[in-house]
Amino acid sequence: MSSFSLPPSAFPPRIAIVGGGISGLAAAHRLTELLPEAELSLFEAADHLGGVLNTVHRDGFLIEQSADNFLVKPSAGIELCRQLGIAEDLLTTDESRRRGFVVRDGKLIPIPDGFYLMSPRKLWPLLTSPALSLAGKLRFLAEPLIPRGPAASSSHESRNLNPPADESVASFVRRRLGREAFERFVQPLVAGIYTADPEQLSMAATMPQFLEFERERGSLLRATLFPKIGTGRLPRSEHAEASDASNDEPSLPAEVASGARYGLFVAPKTGMTSLVNSLAARLPAKSIHVKSPVSHLTHNANGWRLDFPAPPPTLLMPPSAFHGLILALPAHSAGSLLESTDAELAAELAAIAYAGCAVVSLGFARNQIRHPLDGFGFVVPAVERRRLIAGSFASLKFPNRAPAGQVLIRAFIGGAMQPELLDLSDDELSRVTREELAELLQISGKPLLTNIARWPRSMPQYHVGHLARIGRIEELAGRYPNLALAGNAYRGVGIPQCIASGIAAAERIAANFAPKNPET
Repeated sequence: MSSFSLPPSAFPPRIAIVGGGISGLAAAHRLTELLPEAELSLFEAADHLGGVLNTVHRDGFLIEQSADNFLVKPSAGIELCRQLGIAEDLLTTDESRRRGFVVRDGKLIPIPDGFYLMSPRKLWPLLTSPALSLAGKLRFLAEPLIPRGPAASSSHESRNLNPPADESVASFVRRRLGREAFERFVQPLVAGIYTADPEQLSMAATMPQFLEFERERGSLLRATLFPKIGTGRLPRSEHAEASDASNDEPSLPAEVASGARYGLFVAPKTGMTSLVNSLAARLPAKSIHVKSPVSHLTHNANGWRLDFPAPPPTLLMPPSAFHGLILALPAHSAGSLLESTDAELAAELAAIAYAGCAVVSLGFARNQIRHPLDGFGFVVPAVERRRLIAGSFASLKFPNRAPAGQVLIRAFIGGAMQPELLDLSDDELSRVTREELAELLQISGKPLLTNIARWPRSMPQYHVGHLARIGRIEELAGRYPNLALAGNAYRGVGIPQCIASGIAAAERIAANFAPKNPET
């Protein structure tokens, strides 16, 4: 398993990509650049490409069934759009509405200006916000007095020799900021990104910049309010604010944070599917095979054999032998396919937990809604005991998402903390969403439009210990130079991270087939 001997018949190399979501498509596109002579075959089980990215046009509404935007940082997403020639068609958010809300006692309270996940860039908006009680604010202000945690207190040499134990988001935030700040701000904001339970979510895998603030400055407030004092430089995340894996994701409104960040979000003018279509158009038509699930994999010295329930009619012969393989699938699906090849690797992949959610999009006449909708959306703390994770005013963020005089609102239901809600029927999901929105936004009457998208087991959960597990997965997968893994299960859930993951997988595979320089 440690070597891969390519036979003479491997030229041109045959490379298979299993999974036609954004990661698989990005991998295929990169391979066409690196190995234009390769014979690519991309297999997608569904009848369309794009995975969870899917735009629906109906009755004048443009409805995104999962992500409706992505961040320009990390840069992989915007760079790919430039390569595809569609960067000029990207829209930015409406500057006049750049803020979000958090629900408290059934009312939408503005998230303090400058507040991002668990740290303020400005103190006064937080101190005057009704989102926290006086006791909660005093506990928040005491954060600089809280000692560093054991991991942050260890010496640099000790951390290098023995990486610190991971800590959950809930543990870290309650320790540094107090229970109320966790319940009223951090928990709903994190749920709005990862559909996750913060009691299990890993700080190191999702928000390492805040661990760095604690380690370097001993305080989140010192690091964000006084970034230059005591260090002579900005902390990493102060000048790369959007570079971490937590900034966006494939289904929920991660932009519900602080207003200054809204300028980093962009969306294709005609919807996310246009990004998918632009990528697909760059690939050889004969390389794309939809409705082609792979049922089994076999590895041998020369490559991979793929088996199908029925051979894809669009696949040229020979239908099964490939010299390189990229699995751009959910981790559990990749693990199932690899089980007969490497049980240890398959078990590690299967151990990555997943959550699901439903996205319920409702169209209303603007005069049905009494709330001013003077923002982009809201998140709902679990302590409010409501049946929504979050809501997004989709047609107010970007233009041409709803007919004139109408509004498109997307609601998110389920996640790791309320998985039972995914078992509701479509009628029940619609009813629950209408009841919740009617109370929160003062909506009267029935919606003009309803669209429901279900995404079971779609969101990987970066639980405590995730980075250690990914290290083991990468070490085990490294025994197969002609195998690469890609997707949102590993080192970032956002669209830019998925694109970067696909590109890295393509580069790993292409390295096996690059011409060798005899002088090196």
